Amino acid sequence: MSVSLVWFKRDLRVSDNQALQEAVNSQLPVICLFNLESERIHRKDVDSIHIEWELDCLRELRDSLESIGGKLLFNFGSIVEELTKINQQYQIKKIFSNEETGLTWSWEVDKSVAKWCIENQVEFTEFPTNGIVRRLDSRDNWKKERDSRVSKELIETPEHIISPQELESDQIPSIEHLGLTPRQLKQRPEPGEKAALSVLFSFLDQRGRTYRKHMSSPITGQDACSRLSPYLSSGCISIRQIFYHTRRKQKRVKQNPRSAENRGWTSSLSSFQSRLAWHCHFIQRLEFESTMDQIALNPELDEQLQREYDEDRFLAWSEGNTGWPFFDACMRYLTATGWINFRMRAMLQSVASYTLWLPWQETGNHLARLFLDYEPGIHWSQVHMQSGVTGINSVRAYSIRKQSEDQDPQGDFIREWVKELSQVPTEFIHEPWLMSLDQQKQYGCMIGKDYPEPIIDEKSARKEGVSKSYSAKGNAKVKQRSKLVYDLHGSRRRR
Repeated sequence: MSVSLVWFKRDLRVSDNQALQEAVNSQLPVICLFNLESERIHRKDVDSIHIEWELDCLRELRDSLESIGGKLLFNFGSIVEELTKINQQYQIKKIFSNEETGLTWSWEVDKSVAKWCIENQVEFTEFPTNGIVRRLDSRDNWKKERDSRVSKELIETPEHIISPQELESDQIPSIEHLGLTPRQLKQRPEPGEKAALSVLFSFLDQRGRTYRKHMSSPITGQDACSRLSPYLSSGCISIRQIFYHTRRKQKRVKQNPRSAENRGWTSSLSSFQSRLAWHCHFIQRLEFESTMDQIALNPELDEQLQREYDEDRFLAWSEGNTGWPFFDACMRYLTATGWINFRMRAMLQSVASYTLWLPWQETGNHLARLFLDYEPGIHWSQVHMQSGVTGINSVRAYSIRKQSEDQDPQGDFIREWVKELSQVPTEFIHEPWLMSLDQQKQYGCMIGKDYPEPIIDEKSARKEGVSKSYSAKGNAKVKQRSKLVYDLHGSRRRR
């Protein structure tokens, strides 16, 4: 029996899925396959929360496929070995998949499948994903192509899938079965495609009204941000679906922007669309350079900076025990929930790179493991930007005290996530080390015992980090490489 095969990767949905639709249109019985490469679970940027989330999303995908006649096979191991096994039982004529922009290891997997297809005379077709354009020479015409792609009509869910009669879906294993230890997250979102659409509509119906105003604070951002990122990273929803429904919302608002029900939406939707555009912009960088987890976009600049790994500083940073209350609250919140808003993500990386002068590779991998919504293209682009190793972005060294006072003026977020400071009054909540010994006893927090002293002087260390960064950017070789980085990766929106 000849079959078409759909190779699911980070596109765990039945709607707006071109690979699935084209396989159905091929007029051959369809086999759906998800392969979890065994090497992936041992990578430095991967945590059990990522695998468990993916497996949970797969269970819903399996149910959705079965409701329209499809079957989902699951394999843990080599995709090439699994294709060989399937091909021995069925004759694979065509393989359909959606493009995935990933790190070098995922590129190697893609190439191995392409090679296998050539050797076995199998037609292999990949379809563009989101606004990412493969094989570009420069960014000059990228925006036009991206806008065209995300503006296309959505692809309908297939009404029916014809599968080989004897084929049955595989059971989706637990992470324990894969040899991993689960890590429970607080406030973990519901997995899957249905939940993704529900979250999108809750944002566009209600939560998004104050997006522009409230997205910067970790307190208000919990509700005001879209919270779509884990669904986007696993492909439970497409960027095109989000653009589509956002544009529909904008049209409704424009009809009567001053009405009570539409007040606040115009600016928030504009900001949200801008973020969606940046989503594709950053992932496009990884499409050009798949080694961003290892090599800086501007390696000459990175070499000039000469950051050094310090175990004590790294542990204090990664565990949220720096002695800087707002920073520690953010890191502990992220560790507990798997999510934090964009501005605080930038602060966490900035403090690591400028204030603590830690190498971005180690800190970037740690944050990747913490983010449930880890998207390599966005994550490593941001790590490079916030660490100042691109040469084309401004030096962004966050003042913890300023962020603390701006985003958590009363210290409520600090008290919630740094329990040691729960009784400390607002007067001292941002800098508890200023309390006298009597005050420390009174408020149940002895600095250096119950809660650490600041590991270094934050203000002077940050200023020193900024000074070093500007000095390094002035190097002639660095400037030369920066021009090349801009030509390949720089935004063209002002052109």
